[in-house]
Amino acid sequence: MSTATLGKVKTIKTLNNIAQCGLNVFNDASYRVDNDSENPDAILLRSFNMHNMDFRENLKAIARAGAGVNNIPVSKCTENGIVVFNTPGANANAVKELVLTCLMASSRNLFAGVFWTKSLADEGENIPKLVEAGKKQFVGKEIKGKTLGVIGLGAIGALVANDALDLDMDVIGFDPFISVDTAWALSRNVQRAMTIEELYAKCDYITVHVPLTDGTREMFNSETFSIMKPGVHILNFSRGELVNEEDMREALETGTVGKYITDFPNENVVKMKNAVPIPHLGASTQESEENCALMAARQVKEFLETGNIKNSVNFPNASLPYTGKRRVAAFHKNVPNMVGQITSAISSYDLNIADMVNRSRGDYAYTMIDIDNKINGDTVPGLLAKIQQIDGMVSIRVI
Repeated sequence: MSTATLGKVKTIKTLNNIAQCGLNVFNDASYRVDNDSENPDAILLRSFNMHNMDFRENLKAIARAGAGVNNIPVSKCTENGIVVFNTPGANANAVKELVLTCLMASSRNLFAGVFWTKSLADEGENIPKLVEAGKKQFVGKEIKGKTLGVIGLGAIGALVANDALDLDMDVIGFDPFISVDTAWALSRNVQRAMTIEELYAKCDYITVHVPLTDGTREMFNSETFSIMKPGVHILNFSRGELVNEEDMREALETGTVGKYITDFPNENVVKMKNAVPIPHLGASTQESEENCALMAARQVKEFLETGNIKNSVNFPNASLPYTGKRRVAAFHKNVPNMVGQITSAISSYDLNIADMVNRSRGDYAYTMIDIDNKINGDTVPGLLAKIQQIDGMVSIRVI
């Protein structure tokens, strides 16, 4: 895939409703938002399933206005040199608020109590007396002084942990892959669990904020339930597949797990005793949708105009200050002598290199090279073709 970005109008396509503040990022003459385009430069979406879509040669970027990318064929995109962005942290506050809301509401049996009260609608003037007689069945627990375990201390988990401390809870965190940025943001009063089993054993409430991987799939199961405190409340706002549902159903029946609060209801979950199914509302706030749309749009625009990458799930993050010089941006296999071959191709056209950056991610790498001299428009196709011929080159463009 060889393309040149030399002042042409770039087309943006959306596959879901994207907040207007995000679309406004493309409100200038060099962009056109066209949802009927069959060959856009970039696609913005939320939950649309792209797995059966064909990708045309002009597509350079896909941005998910949200964190999860299960609806995007990431491997296929990588093979075609298409960068896939997500927006980590943009919806973190929305999810955090819902986690804390459900933590308190479920502990006080609020959901069941409200549902029961509304069932009295036909009792007329007897409702106050019935409420007073029936409220005993909904006696709950206060969270103050209880211990909350937070598994996964990324953008959401760190916010939950810090705010739970402000609610006078004891907080234990577990995350063997915690980032430096998160470590700085996390309160020093969050206790560190050296193993996940230690967290399981000590906590009255457990909230999970990890991605779905082979290592986390069904991490909540009969074996792990046996380590936990009897009656523990488990909150899952990450992925439904983190839980073995048959084991959870049995644990709820026996009281081994007191409550299961999840943002991923299905036909199994809605039938479980003491399950609190939330209709996938974690990021469903006006503010969150706007934050995600704005972040996704800005990342796409930055990439299309400068080649710089931030928050990609398949390309390495890479940034080079853009000075207006012509820039070669190449995505290629991470093998020896790729950079040397690219620079040799550039030098063969008597072009000088002003600056460059090379970053790798697994089997692939990304190289940006700024050219000191002006590139004649007639030179670009030949240069692109020569670089594209390098064995292991996936995509190449001149900005």
